[in-house]
Amino acid sequence: MESATVFIISLAALVIGITGYAIYVAFGPPSQALDDPFEDHED
Repeated sequence: MESATVFIISLAALVIGITGYAIYVAFGPPSQALDDPFEDHED
């Protein structure tokens, strides 16, 4: 393979991995520890 192809595939895998981790943190079990600042300061 050409080095550009390997670079593009690696970059795409990195972006997909970061996106998957962000979705897991936002909606998975770790989301229970997140605070909602709008609920804390209701007027």
